[in-house]
Amino acid sequence: MTRTAQSTPLDSTGIESLAELVAGGGVAVLSGAGLSTESGIPDYRGPTGRARKAQPMTYQSFVAGADARRRYWARSHAGWRQISGARPNAGHRAVAALERAGLLAGVITQNVDGLHQAAGARRVVELHGALDRVVCLSCRERTPRSELDRRLRAANPGWDATGLVNPDGDAALTDEQVAGFQVVGCRSCGGVLKPDVVFFGENVPKPRVDECFALVGGARALLVLGSSLAVRSGLRFVVRAAELGLPVAIVNQGPTRGDEHATLLLDAPLGTALGELARRVGAP
Repeated sequence: MTRTAQSTPLDSTGIESLAELVAGGGVAVLSGAGLSTESGIPDYRGPTGRARKAQPMTYQSFVAGADARRRYWARSHAGWRQISGARPNAGHRAVAALERAGLLAGVITQNVDGLHQAAGARRVVELHGALDRVVCLSCRERTPRSELDRRLRAANPGWDATGLVNPDGDAALTDEQVAGFQVVGCRSCGGVLKPDVVFFGENVPKPRVDECFALVGGARALLVLGSSLAVRSGLRFVVRAAELGLPVAIVNQGPTRGDEHATLLLDAPLGTALGELARRVGAP
């Protein structure tokens, strides 16, 4: 296994080996929160992680009571401004360039920020959904988050709470800031609205998981970008690749749960490493 430390220059054996692997094409990408930190979105367990300070909403709590939904939507409404204003960074642009060069089989992303697509990537499976969509839990209608944002602003004139934005896109607000926030229901049936993302305690839809397994199964190699692989949701694809005998390369700042399955590990800033990777394989 090839290891390079974060302080190692990017013209080292690690980046050269990574370029050789990707240049062969047919690479499936699995991306995580670490890829988006350079766009101003905090990650979970990496250098900017705040998971230990945040209490993520669970699906069970969300559906159980109106108070939990008020707290979630107030915090999410406040955080949406930062998430919606985020722009793709050098890492996202490099992945899109690799796809345009015909070197990728596809992208599986654990992120819900839509930045891969904003950078120009086309074959992207959003494993955990996307924050820019909203789904009604009754009629299942999906609507743009921008529409809900306008409705929430209209329902809460003068409300302008702010707080530190957490990895899930919601802001840390006090009980006083949340009190009195008005939640709106589905425009079609009046049902409960939920962001079209997979909450903690909720399962990824099986067809989506099957699509990801098929993507990995048809690939020549798996490239993990910016994920600690701390949860089974992403780790299972690394395990499957290893079972199939596929090369697994991991680019991340810090160790991951998938390191034992990797044939190449590169500890480096994602934007710098991927920009250099794209240059070396001739992906403009």
